[in-house]
Amino acid sequence: MTDITVVDNKGKKVDSFGLDEKIFNGKVNKALLQQVVVMYLANQRKSFAKVKQKGEVRGGGRKPWRQKGTGRARAGSIRSPLWRGGGVTFGPEPKDWHYQVPKKIKRLALLSSFNAKFKENSITIIDELKPESHKTKGMLSILKALKLDTDKLIIISGKTDPNLLRAVRNIKNVAFVRAEDVSVYQVLVNDKILLERKALQIIEKRLISKVLHGKNKK
Repeated sequence: MTDITVVDNKGKKVDSFGLDEKIFNGKVNKALLQQVVVMYLANQRKSFAKVKQKGEVRGGGRKPWRQKGTGRARAGSIRSPLWRGGGVTFGPEPKDWHYQVPKKIKRLALLSSFNAKFKENSITIIDELKPESHKTKGMLSILKALKLDTDKLIIISGKTDPNLLRAVRNIKNVAFVRAEDVSVYQVLVNDKILLERKALQIIEKRLISKVLHGKNKK
């Protein structure tokens, strides 16, 4: 891969370096990306449809009339599904679509997602993202200088900075995440990525210690 340019808050070049070819080799495994993205979306699903069954409806503890001799059909509870106000038979219940893929697949998919974005030149490396204050206006000026103010953007930071988080949270189409927490879906769903240099180092360490060492065990 080609050298990566590092810029400052004003968009001016301050350094350049080459990516670790052992990690960022340009290979994109679409099958793994598909598996992890489908898993992520399935785990976001929420189910709220719920009706009460016979055992959950209040009342109906007493037999409404004696078993024989009344001329009426036998009845054990006024909360039977056959009665008005009774429980529902085979009604909807909350569902759980949650599942997990192996950790190794997640890590390799994360590697593929970054390779894909580097190939598209969709990643901007900034030396350190440090707005002057927690004001949104200051953050907008930085994004404008970097020409990232019109795209759906994710900022991946190498640190937890309350001022940075406050400056970003009110900007439309801009997300913020720490390098330790970034997921495949977050990388792929955004058009552009603003990556702090320290965050890149954290991601490289995360991938080289988990993905490459796992390969050497075979």
